[in-house]
Amino acid sequence: MSLQQRDKKHLWHPLKQHQLQPESLAIVKAKGCTLTDEDGNEYIDAIASWYTCMYGHCNDFITASVYQQMQQLDQVMFSDFTHKPAIELSEALISILPNNQNRIYFNDNGSTAVEAGIKMALQYYFNKNDQRSTFIAFEEGFHGDTFGAMSVSGLSVYNGPFEDFLIDVKRIPTPDGTNNALILKLLEQYASKFKIAGFIYEPIIQGAAGMKIHDTEGLNHILSYCKSKDILNIADEVMTGFGKTGRYFASDYLEVKPDIICLSKALTAGLVPMAITSCTESIYEGFLSSDVSKGFFHCHTYSANPAGCAAALASIKLLTSKEMQQNIERISKKHQEFNAHIKTHPKVKTTRHIGVIFALDLNTKMARYGDLRDKLLKFFMARGVFLRPLGNTIYIQVPYIISNAELKKVYQTIEEALEIV
Repeated sequence: MSLQQRDKKHLWHPLKQHQLQPESLAIVKAKGCTLTDEDGNEYIDAIASWYTCMYGHCNDFITASVYQQMQQLDQVMFSDFTHKPAIELSEALISILPNNQNRIYFNDNGSTAVEAGIKMALQYYFNKNDQRSTFIAFEEGFHGDTFGAMSVSGLSVYNGPFEDFLIDVKRIPTPDGTNNALILKLLEQYASKFKIAGFIYEPIIQGAAGMKIHDTEGLNHILSYCKSKDILNIADEVMTGFGKTGRYFASDYLEVKPDIICLSKALTAGLVPMAITSCTESIYEGFLSSDVSKGFFHCHTYSANPAGCAAALASIKLLTSKEMQQNIERISKKHQEFNAHIKTHPKVKTTRHIGVIFALDLNTKMARYGDLRDKLLKFFMARGVFLRPLGNTIYIQVPYIISNAELKKVYQTIEEALEIV
């Protein structure tokens, strides 16, 4: 019996209606940019397995670093102990994060990194006897699936059944260069009526919304206004972090730096689950007290797992290397060339790119999870390319090590797919 058949007996996959989509492809090997299924078919992983494996699958340098660490220290609880990999990772991260960040808090995944960021903001003001219960967030933002993260997300396809149980969030449009004054007016109205703890946002580009890029000046204005009102700025860099936008972090494009940053995905290059919530020293100091209850009592069993720290340290060494930075620049230039070629296609409505991210919107309406989307997914896979459309948006977020030949095949496959739309 095949793995694909055995899968059906006990497993429940995420983001899938099993009655309509019963098949899950069994992958048995991954190396570089290539996924291999149980029948020996190969696929270019053109979205780096949800933006995680940015240095390629089973990267030798990263796996060797983790193997070495696992011979020395595998796991120890982080509430009572510390260890060298966590300390070195904190030092490495602070050296590349926006320069106002100074404290590192460990979590398990992107949702829990956001959850911790939300709780930090709420308790920061609670500790000051200033109870604030409202957040500001963008329309169509996505920040994860735990309850706090769901609350600040704005995609009802994920949150619909739970909306009566979420925390209070006021939404604003994303800045596009024409609506900046309108957004600031809306912010003023919210600030005058509600006690706002924080503004959470995906800096520069919204991932799950379809790789929508913001107006940088408009976002700076929003962040400045929030600072003027003592509203904490929380940057969700789970998707954007670690080089994908062409800089180490999307926040590097902005003049106003966040108070709190949420990180995961490419942090460990997809090797093991890990996440981090970083913050400024002043946020950290808001939890210092002779009163034990004012400490941040939020903990994960695998916080600062040594093997995860080793993977993250190795990833940062690769990210900051001259070779990887040149690769990111090369991919960005190739995206620019493809954009110039494809943007006038009659089936293409709009295009955009930043760093290694490229996206186009099809000139047709289609459901986020529907027949045409499924048809496109099958088309891509049949041609040996793993691309996962977000509604009518086809996007690329390739590993930094992808070759020009592999990238050309991805582009050609997308262009061929336009003929079946």
